[in-house]
Formats: sequence, structure tokens, C-alpha cells
Amino acid sequence: MDTNKNNKDHPLHRLINRKETRSVKWDGIQSLFGVEEAIPLWVADMDFTAPEPVLRAVREVVDHGILGYATPSNSFQQSIADWMQKRHGWNVSPEWLVYTPGIVPALNMAVEAFTEPGDHIIIQPPVYGPFHKLASNHGRELVLNPLLYDQLHYKMDLAHLEQVAQHEKAKLLVLCSPHNPVGRVWSQEELQGVMEIAVKHNLIVISDEIHADLVFKSGLHTPYAMISEEAKMHSMICTAASKTFNIAGLHTSNVVIASDELRQKFKKVLDKNALSSMNIFGIAATEAAYREGEPWLTDTLEYIYDNMVYVADYIQTNLPELKVVIPESTYLLWIDFRELQMPHKELYQFLLHKAGLVFSSGTDFGEHGEGFMRMNVACPKSLLEEAMHKLKEALQAR
Repeated sequence: MDTNKNNKDHPLHRLINRKETRSVKWDGIQSLFGVEEAIPLWVADMDFTAPEPVLRAVREVVDHGILGYATPSNSFQQSIADWMQKRHGWNVSPEWLVYTPGIVPALNMAVEAFTEPGDHIIIQPPVYGPFHKLASNHGRELVLNPLLYDQLHYKMDLAHLEQVAQHEKAKLLVLCSPHNPVGRVWSQEELQGVMEIAVKHNLIVISDEIHADLVFKSGLHTPYAMISEEAKMHSMICTAASKTFNIAGLHTSNVVIASDELRQKFKKVLDKNALSSMNIFGIAATEAAYREGEPWLTDTLEYIYDNMVYVADYIQTNLPELKVVIPESTYLLWIDFRELQMPHKELYQFLLHKAGLVFSSGTDFGEHGEGFMRMNVACPKSLLEEAMHKLKEALQAR
């Protein structure tokens, strides 16, 4: 995937000034990290403009002039089903869809809908930070099923998952598929193993599949609900166009629940928390993205992959004490700094103040992220080149 490698006129190479645009990624670094000038490579949004069909759809809503309450149309619902079929071979009935203002709210509502106080919620760290709060937010108990790591590759510890799943209080497994931050796309065999354990011990599986479309090999991702009829009927699959097309600020997510019983329980909690209404711009943008955004996505994935190769090659050539493996999905690199033998907090402050780089701290993903940093490479390559030079200079000056 290197069609954009030498094309410096490609739009994705254009560095757009995001300062003073209410951007969390750029304008939030002073209040959050205490620095005025640094290259933000942390929070997971892209420094690329959304696809033109998406921007056009949003403009049409603005030009209409009325920004009232919105409801999903049949066309909107069908666009989601058509995308899932085309992209993943997954037959989703529109009646299975429930809409939420983001996947993190959906995860929290799922905890309320499907568990009781004291129940166990299983997660697989190092994993997306909000997963770690799902239990404490609702008076449940968090149970860790850490991934296994051999310095090059992460895999699930299914034997340990079996152990923790058999507890009478184990009710929910929150799966990150593809996985953030390590970038694994779980194989059908791995998901089959999860399904067998979940069915055996009556676990409901909440699968966060927000990065499902950001996979570098076509057909590699398998939606958990496609593994078997049992998987489909004991799961809730969280999807969105937000990461795929860089429209996270529109707060529109699509939750797929095939089981009528689970879907009604979930919708009841949404209604209780007054989270059932939808964003008028999110509806328009999502439909446009799914209907017309695929060419943009193809170009963007090629560009991101090229960025990942650049960073990996630079590290191997210039910073051999660091380790990184190009992921199978996402635009996030999971970089191993442990050979520097710096305490994690000291390492983070060094990267922030000496290198002028804002990464996502590995410990944001749990204690199993100690010594790692997550790097967002969904930006113009020129910004990455500047960042890597700054990192090299800082490390050499230690």
C-alpha cells in the first residue's frame, strides 16, 4: 500500500491548521498537559478532512436552515445495513439497530441494561481506557483477562478467560475488536474460542468494533455476531462511522443487537437516561459516508499504512532501543519504550517536555501498558517526520 508515498500533491499531505478550532487534540494540550507547543499524536482523531460527500451532506442540512429534532430515516438505516454487507459480508437487519451518541455511552448503558451491582465485567488489557471505568461507574467488579505478549505479538489468553468466566458473578465480556491500542484483528478461530466460553458460561459479549473498517487487509475483520447463531443472539455489536471517516464530533453510533430481548433491555436504559435522540448532522454525515465515502477510505488507509511503515522503519534504523510492530488495524502505533529503563511517569514527562511530543500514555490502557506509548499516525507525513526527528534528538541528548 504505497500509492500515495511519493505523491506530495495528494490532499492527505496537506497540513491543516487545527489550532483555535475547539479541537481537543490540538487546543486541549495546554489545559490537559501543561504545554503550549507540542506535536499532538495522542487522541484518536485524524488530521484529515472528512470525505467531500460527507461535507456536502452537512452543508445541505445547514442550507436548509432548520436544525430541529431529527429521526433516522429508512434510507439512513439501509445505508448502514448495506455498508455492513458490502464491507464485511454481514447481513444486518435494520430493526436490529439502536442509535447512541457514541460508543462509550453505549458501553455504559449496556452495563446498566445487562448486569446488576456486584456483577463481574471482564476486559482484556491493555485496552481502551474507558473500559476500565465501566465497573466502577456502576458499582460492578472489574475482572482482568490480560492479553499475552511475546515481544512481537499479542494474543488472547483463552485458558484464563475460561477461568474468570466460570465465576457465578461473571456476566459481561467487553471485547475490543479490532483491538485498541495493540491493533490486533482477532481471527475467526480466536473469536470462536471466545464464543464457546461465552455460551458455556452465559456471558453477554459487548463487542466494540469502531475500528472495524480501518483494517489493512480486506476481509480480515470478522464481526463477532457472524461467528455463530449463538454469538449473534448473546451479543451487542458497537459500530460507527466516526473513526472511519473522521466524524467523531458528530456523536453518532450504530449499535447492532439481534436479540429482541437484549435490544429492548438496552433501549429501556437509553430512554431512562434520555439518550434516544439523534444528531441531525450525524444522520446526514453517516449516510453520506456509508454511501459515498469508500474511495476516500481506500486512499486514507493507504496513506496511513505508508505512515506506519515510515515510523517503523525510522525506529528500526535510528532508535533501535524502541520496538514497534505495524498493526493489522487502526491508525495507532503501540510503541515499546521499556528498554530505556525509565520509570513510566518520568518517560512520559521526558517525551512531553524534552521531545515536545504528546502521546497517549500506555498506562491510560491499564497497568499492562507500563513502558508503552500509543502514537496516532493519521496526520500528514511531514508532521510525522518532524515528530520523529524531535524524538531522535531528545533521546540522543539524554
